[in-house]
Amino acid sequence: MQNGIRLKKNVNLSLLIFYGLGNTLGAGIYVLVGKVAGIAGLFAPIAFVVSSLVVIFTALTYAELSARYPLSAGEAVYIHRGLGLKWLAVFVGLLICTAGIVSAATICQGFIGYFQVFIDIPERLALVILILTLGCIAAWGIKEAVTTAAVLTVIEIIGLLLIIVTGLDNITLDRLRETELFPAWDVPVWLSILNGAFLAVYAFLGFEDMVNVAEEVKNPERNMPLGIILTLLISTALYFMVSFVAVIAVPVESLQQSKAPLALVYQNSTGKDPVLISIISMFAVINGALIQIIMSTRILYGMSSQKWLPKLFSKVNKHTHTPLVATMLVVSLLLVTALLLPLVTLAKTTSFLLLIVFGLVNLALIFLKRRRLYAPNIRTYPVLIPVFGVIFSFGMVIFEVFTG
Repeated sequence: MQNGIRLKKNVNLSLLIFYGLGNTLGAGIYVLVGKVAGIAGLFAPIAFVVSSLVVIFTALTYAELSARYPLSAGEAVYIHRGLGLKWLAVFVGLLICTAGIVSAATICQGFIGYFQVFIDIPERLALVILILTLGCIAAWGIKEAVTTAAVLTVIEIIGLLLIIVTGLDNITLDRLRETELFPAWDVPVWLSILNGAFLAVYAFLGFEDMVNVAEEVKNPERNMPLGIILTLLISTALYFMVSFVAVIAVPVESLQQSKAPLALVYQNSTGKDPVLISIISMFAVINGALIQIIMSTRILYGMSSQKWLPKLFSKVNKHTHTPLVATMLVVSLLLVTALLLPLVTLAKTTSFLLLIVFGLVNLALIFLKRRRLYAPNIRTYPVLIPVFGVIFSFGMVIFEVFTG
């Protein structure tokens, strides 16, 4: 905060969950289900489940830490309080901001695939228009931005339910019998599943962004943990069902090559033009990118408030009550990134960066628990939760380095 103007506490539990779901769902399943299927094949649903098991321990760690320290720039604060290393906290904060920008670039590229179902517009022009529009919404105000995200989240959940219902309605028993859906205990098969799971981790990214609007959440000690856990559970259920329908309805090779995978699933399942699901998918993808922009600006704001970055990033506009300088920087970097790098590279880079952050955040909670196991009026979890979080997060990073 600078010039005496604070962020407003305008976000209740419902808006927080929609904020988390909007980021999580839009960031992954609408864009990457085909790419995950291209790696894991018919076992893509298993890959999504493995990913959820990798991140569940970290999600519980975030739930506890967000209640202990309901502050913007959450991960940087957690690491500073837990490990006592300011330089590492600053590094992690910048790492998360970078991951958010790269993630938003991934999502914006995913938008173009669905948009081109209707209009064959040059990709670069569409990216510029989209990113500038999202930047304006993010600068408008947190309540307006999160309310917009909540409305878009409802739309994208409807889209996923539409895929599930129409897909299941058109799956025959003969098709199920001839499809191998459960992997054998075979090393090459599980290597492909784990490689798919590494990419699928991207689809679960979103719960960690929720902590960066903690200063704008009502009753954060209760609502932050509850919002994070419910977001992850709902996302896992939807991902499993959608990926199951996708690999049954569409040949894996076709799914992998599609720039609009859920539109292809809908078309194969119903025989109809995918107009409705393409429109919904565009809203979903826009939503994920908007939330990533909000998250990245709040990271810069929070780190500036801690005096770890220049003061101008914590300057809050008196009319919008948003950090406009931080927003302009994030949007500028997002434009450059989206125009330069391909989609899968962006998604894998995001997963890689954030798995490193997850490992460090879990490590911070372990050290906090060693000093003070319990916190008054805060729901705490056994120390094994962050221990497993460290093992799974760094384990996936090492696995990707040697096999990716």
